Amino acid sequence: MPHTAPLFDDLAPAPAAARSATGLSVQAPGPTRLSAAARAFNLQLTRIDKLKSQLQELDTLGQAHRHALHQSVTPLQKRQAQCMREMALSLDVRLQGKLLSALQRKTAQQILCSLALALAQDGHADMVALHDRHNPRSLAQLDQDHADELRAQIEAALGEPLEAAQEGASADELLHEGMARLRQSVQDEQARRREAADQRKARKKPGATKSKAQVQLDDAETTLRSLFRQLASALHPDREPDVQARLHKTALMSEANAAYGRKDLVALMQIQQRATLADPDAAARLSDEKLAALTLLLKQQVADLERERAGRHDQLATEFDLPFGFGVTPKTLQMVLNEQVFELEDALNHMARDLARVQDDAELKRWLTEQRNETKRQMREQREQTRGGGFFF
Repeated sequence: MPHTAPLFDDLAPAPAAARSATGLSVQAPGPTRLSAAARAFNLQLTRIDKLKSQLQELDTLGQAHRHALHQSVTPLQKRQAQCMREMALSLDVRLQGKLLSALQRKTAQQILCSLALALAQDGHADMVALHDRHNPRSLAQLDQDHADELRAQIEAALGEPLEAAQEGASADELLHEGMARLRQSVQDEQARRREAADQRKARKKPGATKSKAQVQLDDAETTLRSLFRQLASALHPDREPDVQARLHKTALMSEANAAYGRKDLVALMQIQQRATLADPDAAARLSDEKLAALTLLLKQQVADLERERAGRHDQLATEFDLPFGFGVTPKTLQMVLNEQVFELEDALNHMARDLARVQDDAELKRWLTEQRNETKRQMREQREQTRGGGFFF
C-alpha cells in the first residue's frame, strides 16, 4: 500500500466504534509542555467529541421516546379513535328518528361532522360519506375552501401569485410550493446581503489582525486540500488489484469525498488513521502557526455541530410537544409522556360515559344541551383571548 507524507499525528488505527476526535490530539514528546497553539487545537477536538456525544444522546433519547409512545400512547389513541367512531355512528342512528328538536339535531350534526372530519383526515375513508350526508358542504369542498384560503395567505406573504400551482391544487401542494418559494426568497436575500457585505469589505483596507486571520484560514484550506489529495491518491480503488481491498478503499474514498465537501478535518484525519497512512511523529513537526490555522477549521466544525445540535433539539421538542423552554431530557420526556397518557385515559373515561348517555333518550337531550352550552362558553373565552376554535366531547 502506498505511504504518503502525513500532515497529522496518529496513534495505532482505532476500530470504527472507538474512534474519537480526542484520539487525534497533539501529544507532547516526553516531559515537554504543550504550546498554547497545541492546547487550543486539542481543546477544539475535545469540544467536537462532546458535541457529537450530545447529538448521539439526542438521537438515542428520540428513539427511546418513540418506542415509549408506541407502547403507551398509540394503543390509547386507537381506542380513542374507536370511541369517536362509535359516537359518530350512534349519532347517525339517533338522527334518523324524530326524537330531537331542530336545535338538538343541529347540535348533533355538528358534533357528528366534527368527529367524522377528524377520523377522515386520520385515514378512515368511510367517514367521508358519513360527514357529507350531514353537512351541506362536502369534505372535498371544505378541503378546497382551505386550499383557497391558504393560497391567498401565501400569495399575500410572497407579494406575488403562485404561478406554478394550478387552480384546484390541494392544500399540501400549495403549502409545499409556498414554503419552497419562501425559502428561496430568504436564500436570495441572504445571498444579496453577503454580496453587499463582500463588496463593502473589498472597499476597505484590511488591518493587520484581519490579514493574519485570512492568512491562517488560507493556510488551513490549503492543508485540508493537501490532506484530501493525499488520501485520494492512496485510496484510489482502480489501483488496487485485490477485490476486498478495492471495496474497502472505495468505501473510504466515498467517506473522504463527503468529509472534504463539508470541510470536516476530523473525519479526514480519522480516515487517514483507518487507512494506516499516518506517521506517529508527524505532530511534533507541526509548527504553532500550522496548528493555529488548523484550529480555525476545527472551530468552524464546532460551530456547525452546535447549530446541528440546536436544530436536532428543536426538532425533537416539536415532535414530542415539549413545553416552550423545556430541554430534551429523559425527565422532561417522561413528564410529557405521563401527561399524554393521563389525558388520553381521562378522555376515554369521558367518552365511555358519553356513549352510554347517547343511548338513553332523556340523557341524549341533556347531553346535547351540555355540549351546546360548553361550545358557547369556549367561544366566549376564545373571543376574549383573541379568537380560536375547538370541540368538547
